Amino acid sequence: MSSMSPTLTVPRAESLREHAVRYTDERRWDVLPGAWLETSHGRVACSCAVPGCRAPGAHPTRPDWTAQATGSVAAARRLWTEEPRAAILLPTGRSFDVLEVSETAGCLALARMERLGGTLGPVTQTPFGRMQFFVAPGSAPKVPALLRKLGWAAMATELTVRGEGDFVAAPPTRVGARGSVQWVRPPSSANRWLPDVEDLLAPLAYACGQEPR
Repeated sequence: MSSMSPTLTVPRAESLREHAVRYTDERRWDVLPGAWLETSHGRVACSCAVPGCRAPGAHPTRPDWTAQATGSVAAARRLWTEEPRAAILLPTGRSFDVLEVSETAGCLALARMERLGGTLGPVTQTPFGRMQFFVAPGSAPKVPALLRKLGWAAMATELTVRGEGDFVAAPPTRVGARGSVQWVRPPSSANRWLPDVEDLLAPLAYACGQEPR
């Protein structure tokens, strides 16, 4: 996890553009340019200029953002050339859904799944102390019923599901002065085929249940 700092080192413009292009070219993921960070007098602020912005530099810039997302390599390159500082956002519910838990629960579940040889897809870590597990698209609507079936319905409040109409910030997007989103398990040829939600939900719910309340 990146340490907090009062100043900001923005990733070089080429880095954000190259990452956005790589997501569309290598993974066939849709990408969306988001807000960006601006530094003035040593203070970091979101380009939206909204006081108390909850995700500075890491949210859509327009209400019709779902129509703005693109899977075109040429379009991604053009969009980040026009605004090189833009966050890289990945719409969920298209190529993947996301199961999000606390960093503590995520590390516990990840260690358990790796030890047991479970199927895993890409995993990110956010500077807000959250971990995001990528699963097959269409998983989000299944989660409530699956949690009840597993006897973990109470864990619904500890586990966030991101599906159609939602998004996640992709590495190396920075979120305010907190740091950047990072890959814990980066996309690779080994995890191109994403796991079903059933493969991850039980260990994630169990890990959430082990956290102190």
